[in-house]
Amino acid sequence: MQTGTHLDREHCVRAVQSKDARFDGWFFTAVLTTRIYCRPSCPVVPPKPENMTFHPSAAACQQAGFRACKRCRPDTSPGSPEWNRRADLVARAMRLIADGIVDREGVPGLAARLGYSTRQVERQLLAELGAGPLAVARAQRAQTARLLIETTSLPMAQIAFAAGFSSIRAFNDTVREVFALSPSELRARVPGSGASTPGVLTLRLPFRAPLNPSNLFGHLAATAVPGVEEWRDGSYRRTLSLPYGHGIAALAPRPDHIACRLTLSDLRDLTVAISRCRRLLDLDADPVAVDERLRTDPLLAPLVDRGPGRRVPRTVDEAEFAVRAVLGQQVSTAAARTHAARLVTAHGKPLDDPEGGLTHLFPSPEALAGVDPETLAMPRTRRTTFTTLVRRLADGELRLGVDADWAEARARLLALPGFGPWTVDVIAMRALGDPDAFLATDLGVRRAAKELGLPATPAALTARAEGWRPWRAYAVQYLWATDSHPINFLPA
Repeated sequence: MQTGTHLDREHCVRAVQSKDARFDGWFFTAVLTTRIYCRPSCPVVPPKPENMTFHPSAAACQQAGFRACKRCRPDTSPGSPEWNRRADLVARAMRLIADGIVDREGVPGLAARLGYSTRQVERQLLAELGAGPLAVARAQRAQTARLLIETTSLPMAQIAFAAGFSSIRAFNDTVREVFALSPSELRARVPGSGASTPGVLTLRLPFRAPLNPSNLFGHLAATAVPGVEEWRDGSYRRTLSLPYGHGIAALAPRPDHIACRLTLSDLRDLTVAISRCRRLLDLDADPVAVDERLRTDPLLAPLVDRGPGRRVPRTVDEAEFAVRAVLGQQVSTAAARTHAARLVTAHGKPLDDPEGGLTHLFPSPEALAGVDPETLAMPRTRRTTFTTLVRRLADGELRLGVDADWAEARARLLALPGFGPWTVDVIAMRALGDPDAFLATDLGVRRAAKELGLPATPAALTARAEGWRPWRAYAVQYLWATDSHPINFLPA
């Protein structure tokens, strides 16, 4: 399925008529007779094809004067996989908008982060999405507002402020326009709505099926840094550093969604917290497309068939992951956790966890840049690697955030002392989010390849993996699944 101005009408009609949930978030169906827009899997009787128009974003539908369907709630669809598989201007812009940059810094701030003019950014988003950055951010604010209306008992004025609206009037007008209901009417439709604890929200994070939670939550639990992360009662819990404050996320797999409980010091961080949790768990992936590609290799196909829907466990903080990758070079997972826990205790910002167990935010690059290298329990060469990395991150010379140019970030990482292909590729896979990053030198990957009859040398394995593009990072997850000790930070 293509996006932007290249929507294939015939494929879109077939997806709507078959109520195919795989395409939820890829595109939206606007019905000319009712002036309502839906997700492809909407349970109502499909409209006649001549009454359907198709748009690449909810913002485009809203800008064209269509209202969100009350049955299928298209505003709660999984995000489009396009924005996490590409590194071009539009994809980087969409990741930044999801991270709340337009609400905090406006469109000029978005353009500055991307290194383009405001006009260039607006023109490219309009061409591909049918809506500019302000319209996309407005649609996101509407979704956040609806979530707060339906899941909390906050006064509407506080909700408007938390969702990013500049005034109560803009909040009321947007909610009415998008949902054809007033904020009070939206709340009345949800019996017993309202949170009992201030700052705590419970919500569902949708995804495209299938989803195999074992690699996601198994990896996160096995590598959890004490004080920052923990696995408790079937949930992965961790602390979050956010633009306006801090938070704690508790995430648990369910058959058709991820149960998410957020405790936020400032509700203005809700949109960002949701975006980062979705990114952490790779929830906007298209597992059907990934698995279909990997099944074309007859030696890899049995692994995919055995446990389809594997995701790439990512991160909520790209700088944090880069630091942890260096701490884990040439040591066991347990030793890497110990190194990280010491840094957290010494340099992380303390916080209160109402449930106990979590104690700190992971220290920022700025905090780590002041660490005395002699206090680090690691070889001298790795101390140099660590101090160089955190200084580059702290002074902005190295950017690994959602706005990062993947090729530029890779080049800058490779130029750092102590950074070899393995470290660069694991950061590209889990921090930058490159779905085609490939760990050809990883011992676990090579061991699994040998067991399957695949080439085991890095060069030969890389050549074989050409047929797995653009999803080689997912192939790594399947290969790691064959290893009894799949989580090991090994060569640099």
